[in-house]
Amino acid sequence: MATVIRNPLFIPSTSHHHNLNRNSSSVLLTLRFPQTSLRHSSLQFKSRFAVSCCVSEPSSRRRPPYIPNRIADPSYVRIFDTTLRDGEQSPGASMTSKEKLDVARQLAKLGVDIIEAGFPAASSDDFEAVKTIANEVGNAVDDDGYVPVICGLSRCNENDIRRAWEAVKYAKRPRIHTFIATSAIHMEYKLRMSKEKVIDTARNMVKFARSLGCEDVEFSPEDAGRSDREFLYEILGEVIKAGATTLNIPDTVGINLPSEFGRLIADIKANTPGIENVVISTHCQNDLGLSTANTIEGARAGARQLEVTINGIGERAGNASLEEVVMALRCGAHVTGNLYTGINTKHIFLTSKMVEEYTGLQLQPHKALVGANAFAHESGIHQDGMLKHKGTYEIIAPEDIGLERTNEAGIVLGKLSGRHALRKRLEELGYELKDEQVHNLFWRFKAVAEKKKRVTDADLRALVSDEVFQAEPVWKLGDIQVTCGTFGLSTSTVKLLSNDGRTHVACSIGTGPVDSAYKAIDLIVKEPVTLLEYSMNAVTEGIDAIATTRVVIRADSETSTTTTRALTGETVLRTFSGTGAGMDVVVSSVKAYIGALNKMLGFKETYPSAEQIPISSLKI
Repeated sequence: MATVIRNPLFIPSTSHHHNLNRNSSSVLLTLRFPQTSLRHSSLQFKSRFAVSCCVSEPSSRRRPPYIPNRIADPSYVRIFDTTLRDGEQSPGASMTSKEKLDVARQLAKLGVDIIEAGFPAASSDDFEAVKTIANEVGNAVDDDGYVPVICGLSRCNENDIRRAWEAVKYAKRPRIHTFIATSAIHMEYKLRMSKEKVIDTARNMVKFARSLGCEDVEFSPEDAGRSDREFLYEILGEVIKAGATTLNIPDTVGINLPSEFGRLIADIKANTPGIENVVISTHCQNDLGLSTANTIEGARAGARQLEVTINGIGERAGNASLEEVVMALRCGAHVTGNLYTGINTKHIFLTSKMVEEYTGLQLQPHKALVGANAFAHESGIHQDGMLKHKGTYEIIAPEDIGLERTNEAGIVLGKLSGRHALRKRLEELGYELKDEQVHNLFWRFKAVAEKKKRVTDADLRALVSDEVFQAEPVWKLGDIQVTCGTFGLSTSTVKLLSNDGRTHVACSIGTGPVDSAYKAIDLIVKEPVTLLEYSMNAVTEGIDAIATTRVVIRADSETSTTTTRALTGETVLRTFSGTGAGMDVVVSSVKAYIGALNKMLGFKETYPSAEQIPISSLKI
């Protein structure tokens, strides 16, 4: 019997990369398709040209009850997110306590099993952030009984471990994660300790963590990827006897190839005494671009906890990316033995955008799944295939990760749209905003709609980022007037509103409109800073597109924004990022600069003196 598969409906649209110059733009044709019934079909293609697409429906299997040292369902994989700890160690990626709490709440919506909320001994800021997350996110139990484990990192010493416990103990499910290096190069040059001393320290510190009342203790042998196998089996066996519930195996320097790392996990599983009483975990760095592949190989070899970050951020080349690992497990179930996670993939895109905005680390356009080009098709051959059947070139529907590219209700937002229509579309895009936030956003939306015939989803995301994902305001932009051109110097007059309600006005000249505006702001704020990075992008096509600007600044004053690594004495200069959006490129630039200044001033107000913090030199 012949079966006919109809071509899916499609909505073609065009967009181009716009560099704010009328005479230089390239057109990119993007095809968008609604979901079709093919993914739900039970058709069996018996020819050798079978259609292979990632199943879009979430697994019907439920998340098993949480038990620290074992998982009832051998096919379930725990997702351990370390965006707030390892991810924040990316240069320029520091977040405020409020931003960390927002990200933690979003990670809970995403459904991660464990949130590594920070390194409590690193600074009082980190301690308070972890404690707040433990109190609020760590006690928000949903209707299904899910609540994330809140974890704090610590070195193998009593002060760190006690500090971690003081921060996470308020959570319903607290965890201490402690580590010590086990590779020959680390033990000789960094620790200056013998193997026997390392084993004794690890054993005693796991016992100490358990003695505090913590029933969920994770242990990591730092640089396990370069450690002697027999030594690993021995130290892991000892910490199991001491009470460890999870053993995390890190490829700290990202040197292992997938087959090597898979064999490492398999060997540990086969040769470590007592391994049946713990959960094996992976933590893979991306120095060779293999972190996702290594993580998947670790899962295939028996690891049932995978440590990842949103967008793959982290020190040096970053970590295994949550979105890549989760979707690889889903799409590769036929290879991994039907492993599954508890992640609600519909929240992936929004979580990615939130982390991108808060950290200021912009994604490359071709970043897998969440990059701007991840679901764009420019090649004529690819477009032809997409027109005939989207499964020819898309293995995942963008809707599966929360990227809603079509408007199912048929609502087109414009200058006549009301608050209800705006709120409805924002909810469809995954945003849950307070009434005050919607009110403020509505008038921003109206201002844009007066100048554009149609406000797109990309416009809305830019406006939300500019209105919601911002630091607590110390200064707000009131008005700005700029005079510039080829005749004479550029001049800017800026009016700022301070948080006490007073108005401040300054005027300055500069080499261009942005330079003169920034100098006028400096005259008001009186905080000397260095502009490290400045970038601008158009979020949609057209000369009337909204521009988004990102800046990174560093305080020139080496006081409260300067820290010192406790182990090395090395000076660390904090950087602060800011983003802004607007149809006027100068306004967008000014908002980004003010946003970065607000972050810096907020940090200085909270932590007025330098702290001794052991940070990125303490990798696992």
